[in-house]
Amino acid sequence: QVHLVESGGGLVQPGGSLRLSCAISGSSFSMYDVNWYRQAPGKGRVWVAGIPRDGIASYSQDVKGRFTISRDNAKNALLLQMNSLKPEDTAVYYCNVRLGLSQTWGQGTQVTVSS
Repeated sequence: QVHLVESGGGLVQPGGSLRLSCAISGSSFSMYDVNWYRQAPGKGRVWVAGIPRDGIASYSQDVKGRFTISRDNAKNALLLQMNSLKPEDTAVYYCNVRLGLSQTWGQGTQVTVSS
């Protein structure tokens, strides 16, 4: 069974950076379309960035140019580098993998951007 665990969240000042990591067990990221989502307080979960299994990365307009999604195949990890963070980036961030109609979610990691 596939299991995802996110890490790297925390409190950061506006303009700062964080790097989120997602570890997978029971499988390999190379098999899946991979994504990061986020859910702000009182709002629904929204897509942030993704890499198809055999494609290139894409980003939501809210984060394009500031966030970078990547796979670390050597460590079997999914990363999200977040730069120039804004208070509106505050949310719980979720790792997601998808294969056909099946998908798996991590438990989320909290990112808070505040001075």
